Amino acid sequence: MLAVTGGLAIMSLLAAIISKRVAPLAALIAVPVIAALLAGFGLETSDFIIAGIGRIAPVAGMFVFAILFFGIMSDAGLLDPIVLRVLKVVGRRPTRIVVGTALLALLIHLDGSGAVCFLITIPAMLPLYDRLHMDRRVLACAAAMGAGVNFLPWSGVTLRASAVLGLPPTGIVTGRMLLVQAVGICFVMGAAWWLGHREGRRLLAAGNTASDGDDRDRACEDADQSLRRPHLFWANLAITVVVMATLISGAVDPVVMFMIGTVVALLLNYPDAEAQRARIDAHARAALLMASILFAAGAFTGIMTESGMIGALAKSVVGFVPTDFGSRIPLGLAVIAMPLSLLFDPDSFYFGVLPVVADVAQHFDVPKVQVAQAALLGQMTTGFPVSPLTPSTFLLAGLCRVDLGSHQRFSIPWLFGTSIVMTLAAAALNVFPL
Repeated sequence: MLAVTGGLAIMSLLAAIISKRVAPLAALIAVPVIAALLAGFGLETSDFIIAGIGRIAPVAGMFVFAILFFGIMSDAGLLDPIVLRVLKVVGRRPTRIVVGTALLALLIHLDGSGAVCFLITIPAMLPLYDRLHMDRRVLACAAAMGAGVNFLPWSGVTLRASAVLGLPPTGIVTGRMLLVQAVGICFVMGAAWWLGHREGRRLLAAGNTASDGDDRDRACEDADQSLRRPHLFWANLAITVVVMATLISGAVDPVVMFMIGTVVALLLNYPDAEAQRARIDAHARAALLMASILFAAGAFTGIMTESGMIGALAKSVVGFVPTDFGSRIPLGLAVIAMPLSLLFDPDSFYFGVLPVVADVAQHFDVPKVQVAQAALLGQMTTGFPVSPLTPSTFLLAGLCRVDLGSHQRFSIPWLFGTSIVMTLAAAALNVFPL
């Protein structure tokens, strides 16, 4: 009963969000509450929600202050020289811009943090996309592909698989798996080039033919120039570098670092109290929207996890594996790994589903390392930037200012394609049998 209720709740949530029939905020709260009440949990549902919100609170705080921090830095003009320099290098070639976006996301995500990756990549590239009138969904998709193709030994999903199966991370991410990842990166860059090429044709058809020089001259004309602080560029850059470096190092909790960074940015650029209130008010709407969605996501994951619906669903899914399919369990898992990101959060899958799948596979003499490697080809790797079960998805959509459903419809086919290409490469390289 729990498994059926959980499955219906997740499918209903996805259908509501992708179809745009219900706002994500409403769907994330209403769907799991109804599911919990139908499952007979009654007032206990409240405790589930509080538990979920408690887990998400530090992340929500980080996102709120990150939006304020980058908004203030953008107002002060920190990104203006960067945009102008990038425009000078890439000109009006969308192919270069989109490939550069994917490459930037790939490099930044080497630390394994999707949130940090998007917090750096999107604010740096969004002004460029807007200036050239490029589709923001392309920006979100390129960043998602660049980040999603990463599954190095120190990434979160690899460490989870390593811990639960008792395998060393380097035993999972072997030389052959790195070759598989290289194939995935090549596909991502090719896909990014194609998306950029398609954007170029669309812009040409729309008559967007302004010269490179015109774009560079107008790169910041839409902004309120009275807010710009060009004389503080190097100071603002130093603050941003310190904040980002500290985030990547993990020395200080991200929410603390962004809180401090926001205060310093405000005091340095806008010492007047009235100006500080105006800058906070200017970005409060975006921050409030992001925080509300994240708390709603916390309510959803809290109910689904604490009620046991996710765990029951995991065991039921494994029970549908045909006995004659045993030797091909890694292949089957790799194929569905990316879509499974839409059903299971990383902890539920890697700590709940993966060990069960590995146990079943061992009955067919399939090494558990192959099961772990298959999972890494999509489950919360290519799947995490579109999953409604991870805060990074909402961060990516929010920073790009695109609707979550639009982002999912646009990006899921490309991310699933990346996963399938890597699966075929893994089979060809004999990581697991075809």
